[in-house]
Amino acid sequence: MQTSVGIIGGSGLYDMPGLVGRQNVTVETPYGAPSDELVTGTIGGVPVAFLPRHGRGHRISPSELPSQANVWAMKQLGVTHLLSISAVGSLRQHLAPRDVVIPDQLIDRTKGVRPPSFFDRGLVVHISMADPYCPELCQACFQAAESAGAHAHNGGTLVVMEGPQFSTRAESHFYRQIGGDLIGMTALPEAKLAREAELCYTTVAMVTDYDCWHEEEEVVSSSMVVENLRANVDLAKALVQRVVPAIAQLPHTCGCQHALEHAIITAREAIPPERARQLDLLVGKYLRS
Repeated sequence: MQTSVGIIGGSGLYDMPGLVGRQNVTVETPYGAPSDELVTGTIGGVPVAFLPRHGRGHRISPSELPSQANVWAMKQLGVTHLLSISAVGSLRQHLAPRDVVIPDQLIDRTKGVRPPSFFDRGLVVHISMADPYCPELCQACFQAAESAGAHAHNGGTLVVMEGPQFSTRAESHFYRQIGGDLIGMTALPEAKLAREAELCYTTVAMVTDYDCWHEEEEVVSSSMVVENLRANVDLAKALVQRVVPAIAQLPHTCGCQHALEHAIITAREAIPPERARQLDLLVGKYLRS
């Protein structure tokens, strides 16, 4: 299996300089258009595809993201490892603004308006999300963050809220009580879709603020987030330059590439043929075996 790395850039990261053989690519998917054109090239000889999650110019809010199209486009381009770079708020004192965190757990507090799966209309699939992030990719990103000079943290629970508004104080304290370490708006359903697409996936969480639970810190605002985003962008780019070649050396023993192997519940003969054709990119190898 040839390694190919997809990078979804979050708030503040709308381009990926340093790509060799850079090309703009328009991808059509069964779920419509992705957030923007993808940019392909190589880093250290490894194929890379970059997509700005919110579109260039930050045109798409978290609730409106075409996450199905975004993940499908990456899969269609041959991506095997998907790296999400995201701005987040901190729910813990030791996770300070401009730190980098590689979370290992998620809590879903979205409101159900975001399509959470590729599978419906006659094809039922139940994948495991017990460990939502690829452990090999998480470790590679943590090491790259340290190498890039970041104050990096390995592990943590990311709460995903609906947005686009920031939390109330009561909500911020609640998220801390239920075990959250970070809060963001975009990791779900992206992580679930990446698992369904059998992609290794992780979030590189770039801390921009303390949300609003911290009584001794300024309440989170857009201006604060933008200021810290700008400081984080160069660090994110340096991290990517280091992690992409490292990903190509991973042993690929995590099992992410076989997430659907025992997850398709619908009897093969009961799957509507048209639905099987539509989802051939994801399930064809199992339905034909």
